[in-house]
Amino acid sequence: FLKHLNEIGDVLENEPMSKHTTLRVGGNARYFVYPKSVIGLMRLLELAKENNVQTKIVGKGSNLLVSDDNFDGMMINLDRYFNEVIFEENKVSVYAGQSIIFLAHEAMKRGLSGLEFASGIPGTVGGACFMNAGAYKSELKDIIDAVWVLRDGNCVWMKPEECEFGYRTSIFKQNPDWIILAVRFNLTKKDSAEIKEVMDSRRQRRLDSQPLNKPSAGSVFKNPENGAAWKLIDDAGLRGYMIGGAKVSEKHSNFIVNETNAKAQDILDLIEFIQKSVNDKFNVSLKTEVECFNWKKR
Repeated sequence: FLKHLNEIGDVLENEPMSKHTTLRVGGNARYFVYPKSVIGLMRLLELAKENNVQTKIVGKGSNLLVSDDNFDGMMINLDRYFNEVIFEENKVSVYAGQSIIFLAHEAMKRGLSGLEFASGIPGTVGGACFMNAGAYKSELKDIIDAVWVLRDGNCVWMKPEECEFGYRTSIFKQNPDWIILAVRFNLTKKDSAEIKEVMDSRRQRRLDSQPLNKPSAGSVFKNPENGAAWKLIDDAGLRGYMIGGAKVSEKHSNFIVNETNAKAQDILDLIEFIQKSVNDKFNVSLKTEVECFNWKKR
């Protein structure tokens, strides 16, 4: 099995997931594989199925809370080889493993607007599409032309309306066996200097308002209807609150930071404490943006 894996991609064994998540937490994955091609990825999935090995696609781990337990399965990462970018007039096609920040900057250099909002999202194109990432009142779905998906053993292009995009969700969340391989975007011609100015000002806003100097997974909770998650957490008196090594950021209270060698359990406990506190005080149920993986059901 391992011999076959090494023929298909780069393989790491018993790899700490703390190296592959922006929260810097998580137990070891039995296999961590970088497939070298679409054909290799398809064969990898077949091998895993034949050997009853559970698989999970992971990008830059920027929206993922992996438990402290070891994962006796295979994490598949596309960001090493699935990163080709093709610009054609106002469209760009890009493999799922490419950084969305890199793509936004490449579009800016070519005078193509539409990705400015994504220039600070520390994830891959595939991950951003999976959760319909957004910022500054824009979402990825606004500019998607089509998504190339490995679905039931076939590679198909899906139209945006087939993807069931919603607020931080998509059809891909309901179908974890489907794998986003690439995305094609519709962009708009604009002066590069104007695009850069918008990106620079937003970068400064992030630096001023977000704890970018500490490990985090970005915004932890979705904003409830007609409200802001950070304000509810603030009004519940939880800014700066700590459980173990996990802390509600004093800079932005919808961020949980790994303050001092936090365990994944500390972070989950803090998430659940925030949810209970906000619900008790305001009767509002906060839903997480962050995806939890490899947790035993409580």
